[in-house]
Amino acid sequence: MKFATLLKSTRSLIKRWTHYRDNAARAERVREYHASGRVPWSKGYADWREYEISRTIRDHNILNKIRDGFFPDGYGKGLDERIAEYGWLFSRMRSGSLNFLDAGSTFNFSYLLNTPQIENRSTYIYTYSPESPSFPERRISYVYGDLRSLPFRNEYFDEIICQSTLEHIDMDNSIYGYNLPSKHRGMGRSFEYLNVVYELVRVLRPNGQLMITVPFGAFEHHGFFQQFDNLMIERLLQPLREAGDVHVNFLLYTPAGWIFSTQEGCSGAISYNPHTGVGKLNDGAAHCRSVCCVAVTRHS
Repeated sequence: MKFATLLKSTRSLIKRWTHYRDNAARAERVREYHASGRVPWSKGYADWREYEISRTIRDHNILNKIRDGFFPDGYGKGLDERIAEYGWLFSRMRSGSLNFLDAGSTFNFSYLLNTPQIENRSTYIYTYSPESPSFPERRISYVYGDLRSLPFRNEYFDEIICQSTLEHIDMDNSIYGYNLPSKHRGMGRSFEYLNVVYELVRVLRPNGQLMITVPFGAFEHHGFFQQFDNLMIERLLQPLREAGDVHVNFLLYTPAGWIFSTQEGCSGAISYNPHTGVGKLNDGAAHCRSVCCVAVTRHS
């Protein structure tokens, strides 16, 4: 056997063994998570959440149901808003070879990138600084900078997703390892996120789709993020309605899991901040209890 062939075979065996070992360790953490009562953010929580998200976004029956405005019974019980957001986003994502922008780097995970919806796209991930892991071998284009000043030409992207990102604009992002000069003072609302919205609309092609999700309910300032209230949602929707046709959904966490709700039904929701313990209730919520999801098709 030639050396190159032997080396390739050895690398393949190591990769398979590593995959088996990692899966076994992950399965053990999940078993421990369930055995200990499925406490959010405890050992095994992240593994179980990844499994549930991965299962959802690969199941067309579940995605079709979500697109029609329904979650399966018990959907995402004990899990944070990511399970609701990814289900909603993947249910509405378009097919085909598209120029795609992840504005905020919430798709920079192997189990998300390795899906039919993403694999055939020209994918750009835009965030402030490099992250680990990254996947340049998948031909992902990583671009770094401030979302309020995108380096892309007008009308470049067919589809843009800005998931749970706008609430961090002009906030204290040191928790993520960086911080930008803030125009925000005090504990009131910052509307600086609108500058990101204008930029996202600018780089979206006619007939292209922009999807945005933000935590929603009673206004809250948590330092590193702010929870949007009715006023902030109205300000968010104004430039989007001017740009195109808008579809809005409100998702609500209940002790039985995530459900579709109404703006009125979600307007009093409070978030649980796992870093501070603020907002913790005996309902199994892991983070934000309500999310506003917006899809915009830009006018041709």
